[in-house]
Amino acid sequence: MPLLPNLFRTEYGKMVAVLVRSFGFSHVEEAEDLVSDTFALAAETWGMKGIPENPTGWLYTVAKNNARDRLRRKGHFSNRILPNLKQDHPLTEMPEPDFSPESFQDSQLRMIFTLCHPALNPEQQVALCLRILGGFGIDEIAAAFLTTKSTINKRLQRGKSRLREVLSSIELPPSSALNERLEAVLTTIYLLFNEGYHASVTPETFRRELCADAIRLALLLTTNKKTNLPQVNALLALMCFQTSRFDARSGTDGELILYARQDRSLWDERLIGQGRKFLTAATSGGHNGRYHLEAAIAFLHTKPTESPEKWPTILSLYNRLLQLHYSPVAALNRTYALSRVHGPEAAITEALKIDLKGHLWFHLLLADLYGQAEEKAKAKDHLNQSLVLTKNPATKRFIAAKIAAL
Repeated sequence: MPLLPNLFRTEYGKMVAVLVRSFGFSHVEEAEDLVSDTFALAAETWGMKGIPENPTGWLYTVAKNNARDRLRRKGHFSNRILPNLKQDHPLTEMPEPDFSPESFQDSQLRMIFTLCHPALNPEQQVALCLRILGGFGIDEIAAAFLTTKSTINKRLQRGKSRLREVLSSIELPPSSALNERLEAVLTTIYLLFNEGYHASVTPETFRRELCADAIRLALLLTTNKKTNLPQVNALLALMCFQTSRFDARSGTDGELILYARQDRSLWDERLIGQGRKFLTAATSGGHNGRYHLEAAIAFLHTKPTESPEKWPTILSLYNRLLQLHYSPVAALNRTYALSRVHGPEAAITEALKIDLKGHLWFHLLLADLYGQAEEKAKAKDHLNQSLVLTKNPATKRFIAAKIAAL
C-alpha cells in the first residue's frame, strides 16, 4: 500500500480522537475536516517536494498548527474549551493537542466508548467507528453495509447530533457503567469483524481492512487495566483464529474455498499463536462467555488433525453457545458440526428449522448437505437461490462451478 493512504488508515482516527478530546465532541466535524485537510496538504506538498524524513511527525506538526489557526479564526475560545484564554491572547501561549503515543491510546479508548454510547443504535455505532476511528470513506462504508451513501451520511449525522445532546467531552464511563458499556463496544467490534469476514458483496481487500480495523480497536481495550478484561481477550483470540485462515479462504481468482478444501499450509501460524496467547489471558477470570465459546470453536478449527474428539467437541461448544446467546447464524454453523458427527440428513433437519431463508450461507450450506445426501435436485435449487443472493463475481463463479458439477 502506498505510504500516504497507509498513513491515513493508521493515523486519521488517532489524530481526530486527540483533537476531539482537546476541544470537545461538539467540534468533532471540525476535527475531521482539519485532519482531512492535513492529509490533502501532505499529498500536494509531498508530491512536489518529496516525502519528509519523518512523515508522521510532519502530519502531527501541521495538524497542530492548523488546529491553532482554525480555533483562532473561528473564535472557539470558550471557557469550556480553552479556560481563561481570550481571543486576542498570544498564539504561543495556546495549549497544543498532545500527539504522544500515550495520548493517542487514551484518546482513542475514550472515543470508542463515546461512539458506542447507549443513546445510539448499533448501526450508528458501527458507522461512526468506521468513519471517525477507522478513516473509512462514505462510499466504502455504504458498500460494506449494502446501502447508499445518502443513508450512511444520515446515519452519521444523526449519531453525531445525538451524541452532542448527551455529552460534551469524550470520557471513559464510570466504573459502575463500564461493564454495560463494554458489552456495547465488544458487540460493535464483533459486528464490524463479521461484516469483514463474511461479506460477499465487497472486494476481498476491503473485507480484510474491516477485520484489521476490528482487531485494532479491540487491541486498544487491552492498553487500559479497566478494559483489559477476559471477554476482550476472548474476542481478540476469536478474531486472530478466524483471520489466520484468510489466505486459504480464496483462490488466485478470488473464488471462495470452503473449510474442508482449504490448503492448510496457507494458515498463518503466527496469528494462531497470538490467538492462543489471548485465549490463555481470557481464562483468567473463571467465566466463560459467548466470546470464550466462539474462540474455543475457532481454535479447534485451526487444528489440522481430524481427531475423533474434534467435531463432537465443537458440536458441544455450539450447544452451550446457543443456550447462552442464541443467534440464527450460530445455529446455522452448528448444523455443519452436526453433519460431521451425525451425518447430512440430521443436519438438514436442523437447518430447515432455522429462520435464515434468503441468507447466502443458509443456501450454500443446505446445497452442500443435500449434495452429501445425494439429493442433487435440492442441492441445485439451493445453489441457484444462493447465486441470486450474491453480487460478488468470485462467489458467483464458485457457485456456477458447483451447479455445473451437479
